[in-house]
Amino acid sequence: MTGIIRQFIRHPADVPIEYSRRETIGENKARLKNINQGGLCFNVRTRIHAGTAVRNVISICQPPFNAKGEVVWCRRINDHYDVGIKFKGASTGFAVRMVEQICHIEQYKGDVLRREGRRLFGEEAAREWIRKYASDFPG
Repeated sequence: MTGIIRQFIRHPADVPIEYSRRETIGENKARLKNINQGGLCFNVRTRIHAGTAVRNVISICQPPFNAKGEVVWCRRINDHYDVGIKFKGASTGFAVRMVEQICHIEQYKGDVLRREGRRLFGEEAAREWIRKYASDFPG
């Protein structure tokens, strides 16, 4: 069987992300689809060409996740595009921490649904988890 062997495990996420094709942030808002130690994927309405340098910020955590990257692929999915970003530079270490936090937030969403019958989504779940548990998070 021929295929790509992934170096990193993808962790699903549904949180807001800002990206820019320049050094400034706030140019564009999107939804994060997944993240791993090597990069991330988000959804946008317009194509971003492979090779484009981008800066990414996820503000729901403190300090905000801020990483430079490069678009490695962009695929049309119905009415939007999934954009794959490969991290550049020293941001990978912090990305590992982000992956862990996002996984904990996803687990928290499931636990709250089972225990309380309350369905949490995206930013709401992340803010609640951060308020309750971020100070005890290792690292």
